[in-house]
Amino acid sequence: MTPGTRQRTWATAARQARRAAARHKLAAAIVAVCAAGVLAALALASSDAPGPAPAGDPAAAAFSLPVLGHSGRQVSLAQYAGRPLVVNFFASWCDPCKTETPLLAGFYRDEHAKVAVVGLDENDALGHALSFTRADGVSYPVGWDPQTSAASAYGVAALPQTFFLNARHRIVDRVYGAVTLAELSRGIALAIGR
Repeated sequence: MTPGTRQRTWATAARQARRAAARHKLAAAIVAVCAAGVLAALALASSDAPGPAPAGDPAAAAFSLPVLGHSGRQVSLAQYAGRPLVVNFFASWCDPCKTETPLLAGFYRDEHAKVAVVGLDENDALGHALSFTRADGVSYPVGWDPQTSAASAYGVAALPQTFFLNARHRIVDRVYGAVTLAELSRGIALAIGR
């Protein structure tokens, strides 16, 4: 082997070693990014998981808003003192809200003696909000909250969200997204203390 050949062999080996190291660094970076993404998704999912509120059942924030379609009337948390309450945050432009509203309207028609329902229309134009609730046969009180003050007080970042309050107005359950019949049944059972 001549000195030039030996030099080319060492140069080739060094190049291959650098390439292998670069591939290992790239693979490690990809694994790190994927792991960070999985951890972030798990953290987000656990913080937004539906189900009973943490121990201590936080108190519901007070609200007082104009009733949609009833000039001069207000709906407030205080009006329901001593009664379990379902508080649903929604908007006419929210597709999942369109899915859950008939379920809530039907529940209210059949069961309003057991548990009261209040809808809070968030960040919506008055005309759209009125059309939306009338089209779905909503007969429970709906507070109009175009400035999202109630949603902010409850920590609502996305619609819809439904809160279940016991008679002392402690939050006993919360559903992120369109509420299902099973979630509605579970939340009501918790609210009335079954």
